[in-house]
Amino acid sequence: METDIPEKALHRRRRPLLSQLASTMLESVLPSSCAGCRRDAPVLCTECRPEMPKMRPPFCEVCARPGAAGVCYQCLTRPPGFDGIRVPFLHEGTARTLVHRLKYANYRVYARTMAELMAECLEEQPVTVDTVVAVPLHGKRERERGYNQSELLARELGQLFGLAVEARALRKSRETEPQVALEKAEERRRNVQGVFACGADMSGKRVLLVDDVVTTGATMSACASALKEAGAEAVWGVAFVRQPPPR
Repeated sequence: METDIPEKALHRRRRPLLSQLASTMLESVLPSSCAGCRRDAPVLCTECRPEMPKMRPPFCEVCARPGAAGVCYQCLTRPPGFDGIRVPFLHEGTARTLVHRLKYANYRVYARTMAELMAECLEEQPVTVDTVVAVPLHGKRERERGYNQSELLARELGQLFGLAVEARALRKSRETEPQVALEKAEERRRNVQGVFACGADMSGKRVLLVDDVVTTGATMSACASALKEAGAEAVWGVAFVRQPPPR
């Protein structure tokens, strides 16, 4: 037997769904809870902030590979395009949550706090730079997402340090497999080989290259090579988190 659902009942069912959607959208714009413990605090509370999973020695002096003392075997045998990478956190716990929400859940407001934490790392391990560039997304992927999370971080870092920002100096010529989907380091290197180009004159510039996550450093190395081909004197990378690299 068919039963008609009263219109009032439909409205009652819709309201919680709409309310939940509105609440989620508002939280991504004006977060009211800590990403770590869910207590009332925007982005990170004062207790969770110092408990973030910090990168601690030993790690490679060049690519920040965890567990490597001095310069790792990979950087010795296959020197990367960048001069070095600075990374404040491991890709775990609350740091992973922040990256995931910024990257996939439209929590663009997280960029400021994340950039502040990256800036603290750069103050502890200083580099000499005069311009900031973001690791680019392919146009299709950026349109789908609506933004490039690395560009958000780059603009915030430029503002914090008073540096010129050429966020779109690099472009990605073709869409590639997501690096996270590739298990081996060599696959990741081949995946990004020759896909980045620099459309700006970088002659004599010392570049801070910004990304959210670094794993093998293949993407940053390819970007740095393109920047140096355009005349950059030095390229230093900075990312929010470092993943354990695949073999």
